[in-house]
Amino acid sequence: MPKFIIERNMPGAGQLTEGDLKAGSAKSSAALRELGPSVQWVQSYVTDDKLYCVYIASDESLVRRHAELSGFPADSIARVRSVIDPTTAE
Repeated sequence: MPKFIIERNMPGAGQLTEGDLKAGSAKSSAALRELGPSVQWVQSYVTDDKLYCVYIASDESLVRRHAELSGFPADSIARVRSVIDPTTAE
């Protein structure tokens, strides 16, 4: 299945407490259960004012639907076309 990177503008995200992050994770997981196995959350990176989330989904519309159900913004969604790392140069 395709992989997507979601950019979520969330001012103050870096100040979220462990409890806030736990609650957000639970809310996201509940939305994923409702959508079924065609969309999966891999992980998210929290920065000062944004979240960058990695999802696997059959198509972008499921990622957008998850954003609607969970209440989290999806300001930008980009499909990953390739993955590279230092070993790519070998």
